[in-house]
Amino acid sequence: MGSAYQFHSWRVFVIVCALPCVSSVVALTFMPESPRFLLEVGKHDEAWMILKQIHDTNMRARGQPEKVFTVNRIKTPKQIDELIEIESDTGTWYRRCFVRIRTELYGIWLTFMRCFNYPVKDNTIKLTAVWFTLSFGYYGLSVWFPDVIKHLQSDEYASRVKHFRNEEVSHFVFNFTLENQIHSNGEYINDRFIMMKFKSVTFEDSLFKNCVFEDITSLNTYFRNCTFVNTTFYNTDLEQYKFVDSELINCTFFHIRTGCQISFDDDYSAYWIYFVNFLGTLAVLPGNIVSALLMDRIGRLTMLGGSMVLSGISCFFLWSGTSGSMMIGMLCLYNGLTISAWNSLDVITVELYPTDRRATGFGFLNALCKAAAVLGNLIFGSLVGITKAIPILLASTVLVCGGLVGLRLPDTRTQVLM
Repeated sequence: MGSAYQFHSWRVFVIVCALPCVSSVVALTFMPESPRFLLEVGKHDEAWMILKQIHDTNMRARGQPEKVFTVNRIKTPKQIDELIEIESDTGTWYRRCFVRIRTELYGIWLTFMRCFNYPVKDNTIKLTAVWFTLSFGYYGLSVWFPDVIKHLQSDEYASRVKHFRNEEVSHFVFNFTLENQIHSNGEYINDRFIMMKFKSVTFEDSLFKNCVFEDITSLNTYFRNCTFVNTTFYNTDLEQYKFVDSELINCTFFHIRTGCQISFDDDYSAYWIYFVNFLGTLAVLPGNIVSALLMDRIGRLTMLGGSMVLSGISCFFLWSGTSGSMMIGMLCLYNGLTISAWNSLDVITVELYPTDRRATGFGFLNALCKAAAVLGNLIFGSLVGITKAIPILLASTVLVCGGLVGLRLPDTRTQVLM
């Protein structure tokens, strides 16, 4: 946004992520109410019109716009109101609150257990396995990918390090940036280090005599087993922990800057994290388009099982990822394949539950999704430093097994439980 003002990267990221949420809230105000709710509150005409609108839209999509909407019978759902005696005359207020809370929790438990009763018990068990495996693999790899990319970039950066040995420099003024260097067994006599930036620089077994360090900014810079004699440090961020096993003789420190002195203008690692996430999210777009166009053609189960199996197979290509760029490509491929499974799983979950159990079943599976995500984050996060074979085998096996379980679900194209 120019030199006058600049957003920090995480704020831009949060604002961009919030825009779809705000758009959804605005769009919801233009959506009609559900027919079931209108029937419950006695607005039968409004419910009738919405059902007719849904029917006409579906018939136009099937190429049968002339088909007339007819309903022989509408079963109106009933709202069950239970009156509970809570000792209103003799009971205390906390006793009444306790009974009411217990009653509500018991009602929630009964509603939850209905998802494990006939005829939806088998569907709930299978959906539980599919939701758990998909969430475990997807969110686990979502944590694993950025850290592995960071490790590969660090190794690639370290492979380009420059070594300088046995340097003898005297009466020289250093006023430029040093980056990704190792200086060993050097002697620096009467030198001045003025307005410099040290980035990933290490001095080992070196001697600094009658030197001056002034206006120094450092990042990942250390002096190991070095000797400083009659050296002055003015307005630097060279704190004590950066002198590892070093000896300082008659040295003077003025205006030492403490705390975090990292400059994000020079270190693009933070921006890179958001850029990788942006590319991974952008790869979801073609997957969404494909799933929207093919779901009714090839079927929900075929798309669910096929997407999860292909996602598991794509994990094996991670073995060939030897650089950060290749791993980003694998991340985009994985996200593009997985999104079809998420879309079809949402549709299947809704269609396999009758309306009186749909919200409870969907809420339970989403809670399970969050638990699996946390477990996947913990497990895959701990495997970052281990060989890639373990997380790849784990993720691929989980996704393939979940896809095979998904193929065992009943076909929902023929009927939707209302």
